[in-house]
Amino acid sequence: MKKIFYLISLCTLFSCIDYDDATQAVQVQVQLALPAEITQAEALQGHDIVLQMNGGLRMVATTDADGVATFSGLVPDVYDISTSWQLTAEEYHAQTGDAQVVSGGTVAGSLNSRLIKADETIQLPTQLSINRDILIGKIYYAGSKDVNNRSYAAGKYVELYNQSDDSVDVAGIYIGLVEAESTQAYTLQNLHESFADSVVLLKQVFRIPASKPHRVAPGGTVLIVNSAVNHTANDAELEPDLTDADFEAKDYSSRPVQNNPATPALELVYTMYPSISIMNLVQSGPCSVVIFRTADEVEAWPRTYGYGKTSGNQWLLLPKRYVIDGVEALRNKTTGVEVSSKRLYDDIDAGYTYINAAAGWNGEVVYRTTAKHAADGHAILTDTNNSSNDFQVSTTIKPREYDE
Repeated sequence: MKKIFYLISLCTLFSCIDYDDATQAVQVQVQLALPAEITQAEALQGHDIVLQMNGGLRMVATTDADGVATFSGLVPDVYDISTSWQLTAEEYHAQTGDAQVVSGGTVAGSLNSRLIKADETIQLPTQLSINRDILIGKIYYAGSKDVNNRSYAAGKYVELYNQSDDSVDVAGIYIGLVEAESTQAYTLQNLHESFADSVVLLKQVFRIPASKPHRVAPGGTVLIVNSAVNHTANDAELEPDLTDADFEAKDYSSRPVQNNPATPALELVYTMYPSISIMNLVQSGPCSVVIFRTADEVEAWPRTYGYGKTSGNQWLLLPKRYVIDGVEALRNKTTGVEVSSKRLYDDIDAGYTYINAAAGWNGEVVYRTTAKHAADGHAILTDTNNSSNDFQVSTTIKPREYDE
């Protein structure tokens, strides 16, 4: 009797809480915000907005003339919100008033891990990126285990892809590996405060030699590796045969090396690590990569210590305006993907990719999916400026392949 009286007394004093509302469906309107470059209000209509639970339900609604997409009957939860659409060259010129020669553009935007628990209107900002001819097609950073269950890291690589209809000379293109400290050197907010969103922090920079042309055919690839040998011959069954690589980041360390003298050297322009001359692709991530072109003396660019520090490691400051393409590859911990640790601005990569294994060593490659094929048959890879949409993970896809 005393226990019953006690519970009734608590309800009387503090009012019992009714949790029924927590599961009631809500209605959300997503208001599309066009990039500053697009000046035509008519461009707001007819675009698909995607809401997706983490690994679960996916819903799509289309914007009306005011740029509003309405979702009814939503279960309160955490959602990723995204959109993307392509502009032809004619649409780009008409909607921006910009007369520069481009092959079109992509408008994309995303909001990651957005908690929705009540009726509301959500603003979805977007960015405009010009369609690129050379893209980052693959990043293999996971490594694997050999037959003796020892960690095998020698087969890591980055692959570029030409999806234009013309051959492209990639001589002089720079490959930048983005800052990847376990304690982030600069958050995006820190970069905003210190550099007004204008730079990307790089721990290493490599360059495809500019001494002679290196033309890549439509649908062709540039395979850039740490070790241009057949790694399957080293008792590492998940590793690739990289003997036909285009360029090799030569290993000049004191430990046994696996360089291929027949493979041209990738030029090392800057490294934060004096003893490391190969691409420092961390097997667990983050392993974000950018490519860029510039006539500047890159090695003379300013450097910075970590946010608020005056000593320690220094990162090279890449002006964002030079970036051709960027892929945000984040770490996937046992608690989930570290979305809060994004290093790249949304106008470089509005999303992110990742491998499934928290520690790596499982042979997973992140690769750009195929959207369609050109008239001559070569693949047009998915490029929505959002790696969450554009990339998948595989343990079987081979270098220079994009269709499993």
